[in-house]
Amino acid sequence: MTVAEAAALLGLHRDAAYDAVHRGDLPSLRIGRKILIPTAKLAAMLGLSNPPEEVAK
Repeated sequence: MTVAEAAALLGLHRDAAYDAVHRGDLPSLRIGRKILIPTAKLAAMLGLSNPPEEVAK
C-alpha cells in the first residue's frame, strides 16, 4: 500500500505518515522513487492478525 493509503487507514495526514516513514516508525520499502508500506508488517505492528483490506481509491 502507498504511504497515502496507510495514512488514510491510520487517520494521519499524508505528511505525518511520510515523517513516520523517515523516522522509521512505519515499516516501508523503497522501490525506485516509490515508497510502499508492506501490509503484513503494518498489521503486525498494530497487533492485527490479518492485514487490512486495501483502501478504496
